[in-house]
This record gives sequence, structure tokens and C-alpha cells, in this order.
Amino acid sequence: MTTCTAPVLVVGAGPSGIAAALTLARNNVPVRIIEKESQHRRGQRGAGIQPRTFEVFHFLGVPEVHERASPVLPIQEHNRGSLEPLKTFRMIDYAEPTPAIPYFNSKMMGQPTLEAIMREHLAQHGCTIELGTRLISFSQDEKCVRAKVVKHRGDTGEEVEEDIEAAYLIGADGARGVTRKQLQLTFLGTTRQDDFLVLGDIRLEVEGLDRTHWHMFGQTSYDVITLRPTDELGKDGWQFIMSSRSVDLQGLVRDEEALVNRIKDFVGIGDDVKVKEVMWASEFRPNMRMVNKFGVGRIFVAGDAAHVHSPAGGQGLNSSVQDAFNIAWKIALVYKGLSPASLLDTYTAERLPVIAEMLGVTTEMHKLMFDGSGVKRTPQSIADVDGNSESDLERGMRRGNNVYMLGVNYRSSPIVVDEFTPAPGASDAHSAYGEIQEGVLRAGDRAPDAPGLVSVITPNHAPHLISSGSQLAVSVSGGTAGSTRMFDIFGSTHHTVIIFAPALAVPAVRSILVTSQQVVPKELVRRVVVLPGSASEPDSRLETSSEGDQTIEVEVLVDHAGHAYRGYIVKSQEVKVVVVRPDGVVGAIVRGVTGLERYFEGVFGKKGGILAMEDAEQI
Repeated sequence: MTTCTAPVLVVGAGPSGIAAALTLARNNVPVRIIEKESQHRRGQRGAGIQPRTFEVFHFLGVPEVHERASPVLPIQEHNRGSLEPLKTFRMIDYAEPTPAIPYFNSKMMGQPTLEAIMREHLAQHGCTIELGTRLISFSQDEKCVRAKVVKHRGDTGEEVEEDIEAAYLIGADGARGVTRKQLQLTFLGTTRQDDFLVLGDIRLEVEGLDRTHWHMFGQTSYDVITLRPTDELGKDGWQFIMSSRSVDLQGLVRDEEALVNRIKDFVGIGDDVKVKEVMWASEFRPNMRMVNKFGVGRIFVAGDAAHVHSPAGGQGLNSSVQDAFNIAWKIALVYKGLSPASLLDTYTAERLPVIAEMLGVTTEMHKLMFDGSGVKRTPQSIADVDGNSESDLERGMRRGNNVYMLGVNYRSSPIVVDEFTPAPGASDAHSAYGEIQEGVLRAGDRAPDAPGLVSVITPNHAPHLISSGSQLAVSVSGGTAGSTRMFDIFGSTHHTVIIFAPALAVPAVRSILVTSQQVVPKELVRRVVVLPGSASEPDSRLETSSEGDQTIEVEVLVDHAGHAYRGYIVKSQEVKVVVVRPDGVVGAIVRGVTGLERYFEGVFGKKGGILAMEDAEQI
């Protein structure tokens, strides 16, 4: 594929579009992002953010998302017409964070707040969203993409056409967007015709209705309204969702008076329900559909443009952001001429199995929520004398740990390399949407965090510079530069090569470091040697040969707490090399040079990106 220096065009400025643009911008790839709406979208919409997505935001340098998101409130179940709670339960039990999993619980943040945070970070890279700009059509060839857009000028109402030349196009323009349709990708699946939903944001006052629970009146298999308090909308702000099998809810979003009356009716306590303002409302029928592939040539789809499904389980926004992160770091390498275009084919290879399983998981959740008997219940049918039995609503709303998405993996990817685990057979293949397996780590899995890694520094506090033409003494007793964690070493702009070794003096360490720099330019890889906590000898020497004068920058860390060795399943006297990709996925688990070369050849091509790097610097 011919190199093109035009910007990458991102179509759609929802979470997936902004995530793609931010990843590209952080990799110094020029990007334009357009949005057909003239104003940023309103509406809490899909507000659930899962642990794996918090990890993505960490790697993208957006910590505010986790810091400002709110805990998922316990659900309080009510009969229609009563504030008396029938039962209180959590959708999923709280999990105490661990050294390997620092973000171990779902949290809530409305999309307007999330997108505003992301836009601020994007603007720091000189990229702003072009509002009122919609994609009309596009064409592509071996050299570039040519897109025709229409810009709406708000001051005059005039529409002006513009032809944009782009190196690549990422369509994050939603289920009704232009990108998927013009690529003629299939969008097979089903529509749940009977499960019509109305959702929105309101300012609400109900005496006696607390803001410490997520309240649900009625039953999901009959008539139900859910009310979730959120201070993002104000001290009286609530997100509501309504569904009914007995009343036609269509058209309510266009008739505010009828909508307010229906909200009051579904809560069922008359004029005690005061809807002070309808801030935003929308309607939809759940669709379960996905594309047959995630791109053609230089054009790709992500998020709702590639897959739609039930909101059950809160997977949609999260899958969309993870789509964008996957394709964007790969485009960045190919754009710069550092990787072959074939790397982009792995976007479909990796994400298609994940999304296919996600549709199955969310569809089953949806059926459990909405396909009940429809028989009205009484408090006695919900709880036994001890109040411990599980209600229909609780059965429908309870979630397993797989919604955290920490078990989402790319073990079947053509570019991951694992020398410690044989290729899985048909009988023991692991689900692409599975749960984390305790004591198991394979290439394609998420890379675990590990805090408490203590830096070993030289007297001038500089990183270790290891010369391949001499022997360099590294003094462990020279002091420490404080501790760090794996998640702060990983990043969206580089691979991380982690060498676990019992001591620096192990000859394999030198050969791995030298080879890693010969195969891949140092700008693309961060190299880390992790010694076990027992490695406290005062003078560790890295054995080197005199095959040439070459300096390698490497960080040396001691795992005093043992979290890294446990999380990465490393034996104390073992040499193991783990390569972590820019998206925080384990790309390789290998024994030494051969496996390392094999992995980097899959990502950077046979030339390892060295010649391409020289060419890229001239662009």
C-alpha cells in the first residue's frame, strides 16, 4: 500500500471516534475528526464504563474518567405505586482491586461528561472536532481516500461542500452512518420488535425517593421504569428508562406532556411525582447486528457503525472505545511506514470474534431481563420470610464478571506469539469474551498491572545505558528513584519489552536487549528488565560482547513485592520475555531472541521497521 501523508479522517465524534482521534494524535499522526451534528450530543445514554475501558483511558493519559465516574448504585425494587422497597441488591458484587487489576469495578459517567473530558485531551494535541460536517460519499485507491463532506454554516444556514484527501478513514458514524453502507458491509442480525424503550434525562422531584439507589418500579417483562440519580444533571437530575408490554410508548419523545404523564403513571404515586424538566429523550428498539468485516482497504468501521446490541450489561460504549484503540495504534504504525499494511487486517481478525461473542452475551442478558412470564408479582412472591430469595428482577439484572471485559482476549490473533503455551486445540480453545483465569497468562490476554517496582538507578539518576561493546557495571546500591507500576510503563505510543531474569549477568539478557534494538528502533519500544525481589547483590554486571559499539537504553526494576512475577507467571530463576502492545495486550510471551524476532516481524515486517524509520524521518 502506497504511503500517503494526508491526515487520517475520523467520521463521528462519539466516544469511539474521539478515542481513535486521540490515539492517532498521541502518536503524532495528523487527524481530522468531523461530526454531522452542529452541537455536541446531549443525553446520558450508555453511562456504564467497565474496568477494561478504564485501563484504555489510563494508557491514553485520561485518568479523569475513572476519577470522576460514580460508583454503580445498588438497585432498589418497588411495586408500581409504592416507594416501599421490595428488595435491594447489587447488579454485581463489589470486587476489591488487586495489584494485577487496579480497576476492578464498573462505574457510571454520562456520555456528555465523558466526551467533554476526551475532547479536552484531544485539544491538547491541536485537534478540535469539526461540528456540522457530514460525510456524503467517498472513494479510495492504493494511494488514499477521497471523501466528500458538507459543512453547515450556522450563521448563514449555507452548506458548503469540501473534498478531503485522507490517508485512512475511520467510520465511527453510528448504525445509520454512511461509512458502513457505502462499504457495502453486511449488517446481519435481529430486531427485538416488542422491546421498545424510551430513555432520557429529567429533573425530578419525588418526596421520599432517595438518591442513594437506582430505583426500578414494575417489572421488566411487563411495565417498568428505572430512575437513576446522577449529579451530572444537577442535584435533582435523573436518567430514566421505560419499557412496556401493555402500553404503546411510541411517539412519546415528540410529546413532552404525554411523556411526563407516562413517567408519573409508571411510577404510580400520582401528583407526588413532579417532573420539573425533560432535558433530553430518545427511543429505540434493541437491535443485535454486526458487520462481516471491520474494514475494506483504507477504510474501517468502529463502534455502532460495526455492531449494535442490547444495552443490557453496559458493553456498547466500552466495545466501541476498544475497537477504536485497536485500529488506531495500528494505523499509526502503518501511516509512518513502520509496519506493513497487512497489520491492519488484524483489526478484523482480533475484533470480529470478540464482538460476535459480545452480541451473544448481551442478547442472553436481554432475554433474561425482558422475557419473563409477564405475571404481576406480590412482595410475598419475591422474598421469603428471611427476605433472601431472588426476585425475577434480580435474576434479570444480576451480571457476571465477564461484563468487566477483563477476559476479552486476542489469543487467536495471527500476530501474537506464545512459546510457553501450545496452540489451543478445538476442545480447549478459550472464549474471546471469557473471564480472567487465575494463574493463567497467555499471549493475546490483557497485560496485568504490577505496582511496587523499584527502579535501580546509576549515580547520576539516568536510565541505564548498556553498551554492547564493553562490560557495564550496574550498581544496585546507588540509590532508588522510587517505585513505579506496569501500567505507568505501558503506553499508547510504544511497545514494552519486559525481560524477567534472575540477574543482569544472565547472558540472555544482553542478547535480547541488543536484538530488540536491532529489530525495532528504540523510539518504538520501551525496554525493561525486571529482577526478582531477591536480586539484591550490590554489583550486578551485564555481560556483553565486543561485536560493535552500540548503546541501548533500558530500565532496570526490582520486583520487591513480587506482584510482577506472580502476575506474569514467572518462576524465580526463569528468563521470560513479555511484549506488551500499545493497547495493553500481551503480544508475545517468549523465551528469547528467536521468539522476539518472530513477534516483531509480524508487527513491523521482515525489515523490522529500521529502513522504514529512516524514510519516515524524512517525511
